[in-house]
Amino acid sequence: MNAPVAQLDRVLVSEAKGRGFDSRRARHDTLWMIYKMPSMLFTLTFSAQYFPLRFPRWAFILPALIFPTLFLLPVASANQDADFLAAREAFRVGDAVRLDRIAARLKPSPLEPYIAYYQLRLRLTTANHATIHKFLSRTDDTQIINQLRMEWLKLLGQNQQWETFATEYPKLSESDTELACYAWQMRLAQQDFTALNAVRDLWLSSSKELPENCAPLLNAARSNVGQTSGVITDADVMTHLRRALESSNIPLAMQLTETLPAQQIPTATALRNAMRNPAHTLAQITFSPYTSTPAMPNSDMQNSQRILAMFALQHLAKQSPQLAADKWTNLSSHFPADEQRYFYSWLGYEAARKHDERALEWYRAAGDSALTGSQIAWRTRAALRAQDWQEVLLNTSNMSPAQQQETVWKYWKARALRALGQTADAEILFSEFSDKFDFYGQLAAEEIGRVPAVNMIFADVNFSSAEVEAMRALPGIQRVVALYRMDLRTEAAKEWTWMTRSFDDKKLLLAAEVARLHKMHDHVINTADRTVHQHNFSLRFHAPYRPNMQQHIHSYGLEEAWVYGLMRQESRFVSRAKSTVGAAGVMQIMPATARWAAQKIGMKNYRTASIHEIDTNFKLGTYYMKSMLSSLDDSPVLASAAYNAGPNRARKWRAKHTLEGAIYIETIPFDETRQY
Repeated sequence: MNAPVAQLDRVLVSEAKGRGFDSRRARHDTLWMIYKMPSMLFTLTFSAQYFPLRFPRWAFILPALIFPTLFLLPVASANQDADFLAAREAFRVGDAVRLDRIAARLKPSPLEPYIAYYQLRLRLTTANHATIHKFLSRTDDTQIINQLRMEWLKLLGQNQQWETFATEYPKLSESDTELACYAWQMRLAQQDFTALNAVRDLWLSSSKELPENCAPLLNAARSNVGQTSGVITDADVMTHLRRALESSNIPLAMQLTETLPAQQIPTATALRNAMRNPAHTLAQITFSPYTSTPAMPNSDMQNSQRILAMFALQHLAKQSPQLAADKWTNLSSHFPADEQRYFYSWLGYEAARKHDERALEWYRAAGDSALTGSQIAWRTRAALRAQDWQEVLLNTSNMSPAQQQETVWKYWKARALRALGQTADAEILFSEFSDKFDFYGQLAAEEIGRVPAVNMIFADVNFSSAEVEAMRALPGIQRVVALYRMDLRTEAAKEWTWMTRSFDDKKLLLAAEVARLHKMHDHVINTADRTVHQHNFSLRFHAPYRPNMQQHIHSYGLEEAWVYGLMRQESRFVSRAKSTVGAAGVMQIMPATARWAAQKIGMKNYRTASIHEIDTNFKLGTYYMKSMLSSLDDSPVLASAAYNAGPNRARKWRAKHTLEGAIYIETIPFDETRQY
C-alpha cells in the first residue's frame, strides 16, 4: 500500500471508529474498498473486457452495494451525537424515563459509560450498594467512574456512613477539599484528634471559604475538643481574617468574625463601602493615637476602626500609591509598629506593580515584616527596573526554598551575581538549569555560551501506522474524539487528562500525534508539553492552518513564528475559543477591535458573527498585529504585550530609561501578558 493511500485509509478508519461502528476489521475492509472504488471499477471493467473468465459476476455488484456506505457514515455519526446530547439533556433536567429510552440506542457507543453514569446518578440516593459497586467495578478506563465514586463518597460522608466510606475512600484516584473534610470527620469520629491539626493547616493556607462540611471540624478545632486548648487560636483567626481582607473576600471575613466574640469587627457594609470608595471611608474614620498598655488597653472600637482603615488603605494603594502614602502620613500614629510595617509591605507591592520608583523605599520601610511570595517577587522586579543588583541578590536569596527553585528567580539571582562580579558563582547557577527548554533555561544557556537544551532528546515524529492505530483504538481516545466533535470540550478535556495521566513520554507524544490527526489542536500542544525527557517540538509547537494563514502573514510581512506563537498562547488554535471578556476565534480578537480592523482594510459586509470564520479571523488578527508592530517601534515584545493587554498599557509599562527586553517582560504587571 503506498503512503498516501495508507494515510487516507487510517483517516477513514478513525472516522468510522469515532462514529461507533462495532467490528474494527469489517470497518477497515469496507472503508478500504470505498476508497479504492474508482481504481477497482476501472480494474474490474478492464479485466472483464480482456479476461472475461477471471472475475465472477458478484465482483461487479459488490461495489454498487458498498458505495452507499460512504454516505451513511456521517448520518450514523450525526444520529449518535444527537442521541447522546439528548441523553445528556434528559440527565440535566432529571428525566429518567426519557434517558432510559435513549440509552438503549447508545449501548454500542464508546460513550456508553457516560450514559450508565447518567442513569445511576439520577438514582444515586436510592440505589442499593450492590448496584453502585457494580458500576464502580467496571473496567472502562474513564474519569466518569472516578467522578461517581467521588459523588457517592460525599453522600456517604453526608450520612456519616463511615464504614463504607473507609472502604471506598482509598480507591479514589483524585479527591477535593470537601472529601478531605469528610475523611477528617471520619478520623475525628474515631477519636483521632490529629484531624483537627490537618484542617487548621488547610484553613490557614486558604484565602477562600472552605466547604460547609468543614465547619464542624473548624468548630471543634476552635473549641477544646480532645485537646487541652483550642487548636485554632484567636491569633490564628486574626491572621486568617487579614488574609481574607487582603484578597477582598468579605464573605469569608464575616464568617471569621463569628468566632471572635470579644473582638469588634467592621460590618460587611462598611467593608464593601471601603472597597468601593476607600478615600471617602478614610475621611470618615476618627480615632485617637494607638495606645495599648495594661493600664490603657486599646478599645474594641479602635481595633475595628484600624481594621477598616487598613482595608481602605490597601484598596486606595491599588488605585494610587501616592494617595495612600499621603493618607498614611496622618494615620500611621493610630497603628502599632508591626501594623505600620505591614502597611509598608503592601504599599511597596502596589507601587512596584505600577512601576513607581518609590517602591523600594517603601519596601525598606517595611523592615522585617514577613513578605508573601507575591510581595517579594515584586520587590525583586522593582529592583530589576532600578538596576539595583545588590537588592536583586538579597531578595532572591530571601525567598522561600520553593520559590528559589523556580528558574525565573534562579536566572535573576545568577544575573545579579554576575553583575556584582561573582562570575564563577553565577556560571555554576546558570549551569543548573541551562538544559531546561523554557524561557529562562534558554537565556541561561546563552549566558554561558551553550546551545539551549543541548542534552534534550528529540523524538522521532514518524510513529508506525500500527502504533497510531493501536492508540486510536483505545476506547478513551474514541470517547474524547466523540465529545470533542460535539463541542463538549470540558468533558473531552477531563477524559483526555484521565486517559493520559500515567503515560510516559513516548505515549504522550503518540497521543499528541493522534490528537493532531483528529484536529484536536489544544490536546496536541498540551499533551506534547508534558514530556519530561523526550520531546517533539513539531507537536509541542503545533502549527495548523498554515495554507490559510500564509497569505495573510506574507501580505503584512510578519514573522510566521511570532504569529503562531501568539495564536498558540491565545487559543491553542481552537477556532471556537471565546474568552470571558468576549475575545473570539483562533486569534482571540475583541469584537470592537474586529470592527475597527474590518473598516481599516475595507472589508465589505462585515458582521459580528464573521469573527468566528477562520479566514476572517486570520485576516483581522494579522492586520491588528501589523498595526501594533508598526506603532510600537517594530518591537515584537511591545506588540505582543499590546495585542494581549492593549497598546496604551504596553507603552505605559516602558521605563523612562532604556530597558532590557527581558526586564520589561519580567516586570509586566499582568500575569497573563507576562507569560507571552
